[in-house]
Amino acid sequence: MKKFFLIPLFAALFSFASAGASAQTVDSSSPDTLVKTVTQQVVDAIHADKSIQQGDITHITRLVNEKILPYTDFRRTTQLAMGRNWRTATPEQQDAVVEQFKMLLIRTYSGALAQVRDQQIQYKPFRMNPDDTDTVVRSVVMNNGSPIELDYRLYKTPNGWRVYDINVLGAWLIQAYQQQFNEQIQQKGVDGLIQFLTQRNQQLAAGKQS
Repeated sequence: MKKFFLIPLFAALFSFASAGASAQTVDSSSPDTLVKTVTQQVVDAIHADKSIQQGDITHITRLVNEKILPYTDFRRTTQLAMGRNWRTATPEQQDAVVEQFKMLLIRTYSGALAQVRDQQIQYKPFRMNPDDTDTVVRSVVMNNGSPIELDYRLYKTPNGWRVYDINVLGAWLIQAYQQQFNEQIQQKGVDGLIQFLTQRNQQLAAGKQS
């Protein structure tokens, strides 16, 4: 957990619930503007909700649905984490992995959201060519004087830019899960990965209830 407290603003970035989130009035035509605006909305919402500060999963899920989900592509995140195994999975298996992976991340990072206080966010100069369709917005979170690298990878869609990966202290989320996913699938197939994620979610849920 050492390096995950730092995701104090977009920690739940990939921890969504359903796809029925209502879009907010955020300009998604510019990657850096999108990240800055959504991040500030998330921080403001956390400060205003004591239940989120206490790690309430229901409130965190609602926050993610309303403020984050409309500007992310978690299905793309899951697809890249699974690599070529995604193509061999059935549509039902794909949906199951997406849902269990979402829940795993929301349970893993819910504690980080509770620690959001007065961290300062510094965005690095953003440069992008007009014809770029994939880019990275880089930032540094100052937590008790310690700089924490936190970057966002986005790609351009017909509906604007969408976040699909985050980098914490040099470790990209997708890359961090690729090996684990591949090992589970090699050993027990896609159903084995689904079972692994499901069991892990049950363990985390049980832990939070104690």
